[in-house]
Amino acid sequence: MRNLTKLFFIFAKIGLFTLGGGYAMLPLMEKELVGTYLSKEDFLDVTAVAQSAPGIMAINVAILTGYRLQGGPGAAFAACGAALPSFIIILGVALFFRQFAENAVVVRLFKGIRPAVVALIMVPVFTLAESAGVTIKTVWVSLAVALAVWLLGVSPVYVVLVAILCGLLFTKKEQPR
Repeated sequence: MRNLTKLFFIFAKIGLFTLGGGYAMLPLMEKELVGTYLSKEDFLDVTAVAQSAPGIMAINVAILTGYRLQGGPGAAFAACGAALPSFIIILGVALFFRQFAENAVVVRLFKGIRPAVVALIMVPVFTLAESAGVTIKTVWVSLAVALAVWLLGVSPVYVVLVAILCGLLFTKKEQPR
């Protein structure tokens, strides 16, 4: 029970002190989990699976990490820890937002937070790119995919399917040693 409570509070702390959603949470998750609970490779694997699974990425990372560490109960405690702070904050905002929505200070506050959230999202993008082995020579693939999805409206489903196919066709078979 002690480990489950600890898992809950790790993800509750991450959820409480991070603005910007799942991608903005990744650096804090990495700091809290890698080395103590997960290896860097395990964290990258958990993040990749969480991104490709439906649902909220931060919750998916919490579920996968909790399950890996403590099974089903770990998944439940980690997911609750990740979701509860956001739920409470959003509930509080919803209760009082109408009263302050037109307040000039509140409007400026939200406008000031936007650039910080963008920066918080960019940090894990660079970290994941580095961990995935993206280099100056291969960054064009990421840029082409991002532009295709953004400007041409290509479905991410097709991007994932093509990436799987390319992975199967163009990577060398690893020989057992």
